[in-house]
Amino acid sequence: MNKKLIAALIAITLAVPTTAHAAGLQNRTDSTPAIAILDTAIDTSLPAFQGKIIQEVCILEWTTCPNGQSFMEGKGAASMPSNLITQNGFDHGTFMTSVFLATNPNVNVVFIKIIGNTSTGLRQNAGEASVYNALNWVKSNALKYNIQAVTMSQGMHNLGAGTDYCPKTPTTQQSIKDLIAVGIPTFFPSGNGRDYTRIDWPACLDESISVGYVDQQNEISVNSNNDTSKLDFFAPGFFTIAGPGNVSKNISGSSSAIQVAGAQWIKLKSAKPTYTYDQLLTALRSTASSTIGRQGTFTKLININGAIAYNLVPVGPTPSELAAQKAAADAAAKSALQLALKAEVDKAIAVAQAEYDATVKAAADKLAAYKSAQLARLNG
Repeated sequence: MNKKLIAALIAITLAVPTTAHAAGLQNRTDSTPAIAILDTAIDTSLPAFQGKIIQEVCILEWTTCPNGQSFMEGKGAASMPSNLITQNGFDHGTFMTSVFLATNPNVNVVFIKIIGNTSTGLRQNAGEASVYNALNWVKSNALKYNIQAVTMSQGMHNLGAGTDYCPKTPTTQQSIKDLIAVGIPTFFPSGNGRDYTRIDWPACLDESISVGYVDQQNEISVNSNNDTSKLDFFAPGFFTIAGPGNVSKNISGSSSAIQVAGAQWIKLKSAKPTYTYDQLLTALRSTASSTIGRQGTFTKLININGAIAYNLVPVGPTPSELAAQKAAADAAAKSALQLALKAEVDKAIAVAQAEYDATVKAAADKLAAYKSAQLARLNG
């Protein structure tokens, strides 16, 4: 799929009402885990963000990064003027970062701006290249910033029909696979369009981890897109949370849910540092709770406490099977020893018998010779 097929990535949150930048961005290898958040822009002045935003990046298909280029790293790279960041959905990135840190404050943030804006604050279309270029940047810098997961609360619903509806985007898929190869998951939102048979791109890609959202009663939101075969998890999606200027608003959507899922993934990984990517995924799937919605009941609601308590089923025989195997091995060894001993005894008996037979024959031969000599004397 070329970038024109994705006319525009859209913010997947339903917002309801309802600057200064963090200092000390560092080029470092950090022991604190980090999340890479791909979104619109960020207001780093929020109190909850202080000391948490360790890098800002701008990766666009337009030359509208703050430095007038299509790429920028460092302080202010993901920023926007305070009078523009609250317009046209650009506050979305700040809200998403707030949701993530509210779920897991023990994580640093690398924020990557992938949605460009004009000088007047209008939103510029973002295509597939924005996505895979950002994912490739994450892979190249994962070790440097200790990035352990990626969340992107953007997507599009320009999909095909039938069950094979997901756009073919091999470049993005390969970028996701490359991250999986180094243990980094990518979380994408299912979308909020009440489509109960299809989920947004790139959540529909098999390599991604797709997340829908539940309401305050842990029931599936009527707005949450779903595909029973492709959707991986549900997570909470309703929050009253701080946005630009530290102004709180009510937000809801699968955008929020993937921030929860990503935050909980890193929490689980911190609790089980030896687990592989597949083992962490197994822990989340094996302990998921049941949730209900218009589409039915699904055991896909992330249960982080259950996942942390989860222990992998041992691979290989059980203790009783091991005991039986040991008993069989001991019996086989004893039998082998008995057979070896019998063979040794049989050989010793055979040697003794041969020596006995030789002695008897020698004595018989001697006796016969003696008799013959004596009879010769008698007859002579």
